[in-house]
Formats: sequence, C-alpha cells, structure tokens
Amino acid sequence: MFPKYDVIVVGAGHAGCEAAHAAATMGSKVLLVTMNLQTIAQMSCNPAMGGVAKGQIVREIDALGGMSGIISDETMIQFRMLNRSKGPAMWSPRCQSDRMKFALNWRDKLEQNPKVDFWQEMAIGLIIKDNRVEGIKTSLGLEITSKSVVLTNGTFLNGIIHIGEKKFGGGRTGESASFGITEQLVTLGFESGRMKTGTPPRVDGRSINYAAMEEQKGDEIPGKFSYTNTPPLVEQNSCWISYTNLTVHDELRKGFDKSPMFNGRIKGIGPRYCPSVEDKINRFADKDSHQIFLEPEGKTTMEMYVNGFSTSLPEDVQYQALTKIPGFENVKMLRPGYAIEYDFFPPTQLKLTLETQLIDNLFFAGQINGTTGYEEAAAQGLIAGINAHRISNEQDEFILKRDEAYIGVLIDDLVTKGTEEPYRMFTSRAEFRTILRQDNADIRLTPLGHQIGLANNERLQNVQLKIQNSEKLYQVLTQIKVTPEEINPILATLNSTAIREKASYYNLIKRPELDINILVDSFSPFKDIVAEYKDNEIEQAEIKVKYEKYIEKELQLAEKLSKFDDMKINPDFDYSQLKSISIEARQKLLKIKPGTLGQASRISGVSPADISVLMIHLGR
Repeated sequence: MFPKYDVIVVGAGHAGCEAAHAAATMGSKVLLVTMNLQTIAQMSCNPAMGGVAKGQIVREIDALGGMSGIISDETMIQFRMLNRSKGPAMWSPRCQSDRMKFALNWRDKLEQNPKVDFWQEMAIGLIIKDNRVEGIKTSLGLEITSKSVVLTNGTFLNGIIHIGEKKFGGGRTGESASFGITEQLVTLGFESGRMKTGTPPRVDGRSINYAAMEEQKGDEIPGKFSYTNTPPLVEQNSCWISYTNLTVHDELRKGFDKSPMFNGRIKGIGPRYCPSVEDKINRFADKDSHQIFLEPEGKTTMEMYVNGFSTSLPEDVQYQALTKIPGFENVKMLRPGYAIEYDFFPPTQLKLTLETQLIDNLFFAGQINGTTGYEEAAAQGLIAGINAHRISNEQDEFILKRDEAYIGVLIDDLVTKGTEEPYRMFTSRAEFRTILRQDNADIRLTPLGHQIGLANNERLQNVQLKIQNSEKLYQVLTQIKVTPEEINPILATLNSTAIREKASYYNLIKRPELDINILVDSFSPFKDIVAEYKDNEIEQAEIKVKYEKYIEKELQLAEKLSKFDDMKINPDFDYSQLKSISIEARQKLLKIKPGTLGQASRISGVSPADISVLMIHLGR
C-alpha cells in the first residue's frame, strides 16, 4: 500500500509542516502523518507570527528556504515592527494572521510539492531495529517504512485538557490525544516529563464595545517577513487594548478553589513568560491591573482572541470576569479558555541535528522538546527536516552555530542546557544579537540554504545583489562630502551641532539624531544619490555606518569563541576516564555527549578547569 519513504513526519503543526517541506524540497520522498488533515498548520493559540526574537527566527527560516515567512506574508492582516525606538539588534517584526487562511495556505503549499504524501491516522509507535528507526506503526495496525522519522507531536502525547474541575483527554480542543509513542520511547530508555500550556477564551467581536478600548493600528508602511517577492499588505485590521481591574481579579478569585493550577491536579510546568491570568493575579498580588490585548482571528470572521487572559478556571468564572473588563460588558463568549498537559522529552537527549542519541535517524522537533511558540517549533522542524534528509542520504549533518542564527542559539540552548519549563526565545538569550539581526538574516543564511539545496538560485542572486549594492552605497557615503553652507541649516532644525568644514555623509549619519531618511527628505542632492538603491540596501548601509564598531567587536569575539565549536569530540568518547574533572562535570558530559568542545563549555556544571582537562585528553 505504501512505498518506502525517505522521511516520515508525524504531526502537521508548524514543526511538521516545515520538516516536510524542507525534506521534500531537498529531494526526499516524504509522508506527512496527521490525525486530522483539516487541521494542518493550525494556529492553536494566538493568531500571530513573530515578535521579539521570534520575528528574527521567522526571517531566518525564510532566509534558509523555509515557508513560514511566505505564509505569514500571504495571510497577515496587520504588521508591526517592534522596538523601533531601540537599536536594530532589537527590531522584531510581528504580524497578526488570518488563522484559517494561514492553515489553508500551508496545506496548499505542501500539496503543490509532488514529493509530499499525506496520511490521516494516529501513529502509535515506531519500528526500531538495531537502535535505528525504520518507520512507524499506526492505530489501524499498518507498518509504514522509511529511512528516518521526525516526531512533531505538539501537545498531543497523552494530552489532558483542564477547565475548572473538569478534565478530559485531548491534544487540542475538539481533538483526541495521541497514545503509544511515549510509552514505547520510555521502554527504549528515553526520559519523559510533563509540561503545561494554556489558551484564553475566544469571544464574539460583535459584542465588544471598542469605544471603551485603546486602538492599536499596524505600521503606516507595513513590512513583511519573506525576502521573496510576496505581496505587500494593503488593508490592515486593528487590535485593541484594555486592562483588568480589581473587580475582575475578585471575580477570578471566586474560582481559585476549583482551579487545576492551585489544587494540584495539573502537575506539568507552565510557561514562565506567558502565565495564566489566575497565575498573574496570584503571583503579582500587588498589581491592580494587567493588560488585555484583543486580536482579530481573521479578515472574514468576528471571532476574537483575548490575549493576556489565558486560563483554566471554570467557564462561568471566566465569563463573569470577562464582563468586568472595560469594553467587554456585553461580551459573548464563543469557547472557554483551557489548560493542557502533555508529554515532552528533555532535549538533552538529542544531538545538535535534533537526532536522538539513543535511536539513529529519529528526530524530535517542537513542543516534544519542551519549547513553546509557533516560531520555535517551525525552526526546529526545519532543521530536523534538513537533517533527516541529509542523514538518510548519507550527507554531512547541518548545524547552525550560536553566532550564525537565533535558530542556532535555540537548539544549542535546548540540547546543551535542557529546559525544565516551556522554552521561549528572547533576544537576551543570544550573546551575538548585534550580528543576528532580522534585517541581515538573508546575508547570514541564504548562502547556506542554497548550498544544501533548500534556497533556490533566485534567492541567492537577490542576496548577492543586496550585499553588492549596500556595500557600494556604504563606499559612496564615505567618499562624498558636503559643505557647512549646504548642511548646517538642516542640522540646525535637528538641534545637531553645526560643522565647520566639509564632512562626509558617513560622518553625518553616525550622529544619533540623523538618519538617511532625514537627509533624503531635507537635502535634494542626497536624495538623488540614494534613489538608485532599494530600501533594504539603504538600511544595510546605514546600519553598517552607525554600528560598525560594535559589529566588528562582536564578529571578533564570535570568531574567537567559534574555535572551540570547531573542535569535534568523538560521540563515543569515554568521559569516565577523566578522573581529574568534577563528578558533576563527568555526569553532565556523559549524559549530554557534546559534539564539540564549545558545546561542552556551555554545559551548566562544566567549569573552565574541566574544559582544560578535556582539551588535554583531546590532544589540544
């Protein structure tokens, strides 16, 4: 009935879709297995992509040749560049998405790929021979064989949904949980754990009094995620902001005795940076209010997402509390919020390729690794799909370093440090964030994506042209000078110090109060100079002028530290022979089995002295 596949992907969320797309685009015959073909790429939580650090990840996925950026551009209904008041290392693109259109477009893209097949059924186990995966077993008793398997099960592994005192099995509201895989993996020697996440109620937008809320519009000139020629966003939808109050908090406290969060029925650990509303009230009792962010679910639906009100309290308590929020007085609730517990596998059991240490050719990606967020899942799915294809075809592994991508930081953090709570990416997690900007993801990663056969020739040509032209403009800025008579009147309007002799555009743009747009608007000769360049080329040149010393220092530091990451460690190295290192270091090294000396140095509990001993034993 089935051929032998190169790659089987179990689960069709954000991780599964990127894994299937990547492997198939690179040439593998892929089977995407899901329990429901109608929920491919469903946005289970908020209808948005990107955000602080997450937006950088989406741009990196796109630069490598993934699809999340393209799908986001095609289906966005609002775009905002966050942190514009800060330096470019902090700029983070974010969009509101049309939830239904997002899922439909993802499925359409996958169906257009002739190397992707689909199968709707529950995968209940793996075919394992000689510590190598050879396929999957399904609930109908089918055995489907493959060279590799990528597990992207999301919140479905033994999932339990909680609403007040009620609980029932499920991987998502209205969908059944998945059983069998956790139990088999545990018998094979894997360590598993439980985590928790949640979602807020959805409400009828027609019942909201928007006049009582603060409107948040998109950027006047909306940007996008993809470096390809995706359509520009023309008409944007607004989001709306309101706040809880002490009356809301009192209503919510009426249900605390029935809260699965507080009575011990939920054992899993929830996300630190996205707590439930009852957890916020309990932990921050001194705060009189918390922000509520009302997000539209799409262009053609009245359904709204109540961001900031994630909860597992009884549905009647949820409703009564909602009605006390300004603007929600006559609200109609479409479905209550809930919490969900699910199995995950501590990611220290993985290699940096996301292949498991115990079973060859078996990969984990997404929430199964203890992460939270569409973007983090998609990034892992992309890397797992790439490596499933390459390892199945006996090619070298593909690993991104910490100084190459936020994706590299994400995976290195997971595999090297592990996580005891749902991991979420922040710019603060990256020590090289000045060079890991959202604007240069294509410069950093598209050549790598093209090299492995994921990014096409057009993408590579575009990035080469961008590099060439931005460098050309940079040189122009250093060479052309203006006189005091020409520029001082403009500087006076900006309260910027006048010049006494000729100065280059380069030196002028270095001033914090000046940027290229101001000079273009105020000085016609400069406008003529930059007219032949694209916006992204101008942006690159300007960032290089303003921040080149910081960028140079960070590049030098990255180069220095990368020497450790170039020092490979044999996966069979016997750390038990290292008697002169600490017991903790020996135990951690034996468990994580770092692939490089750099990875070993980042393991919590491994000291610089331990690394020096290890270097000696490695002949360094």
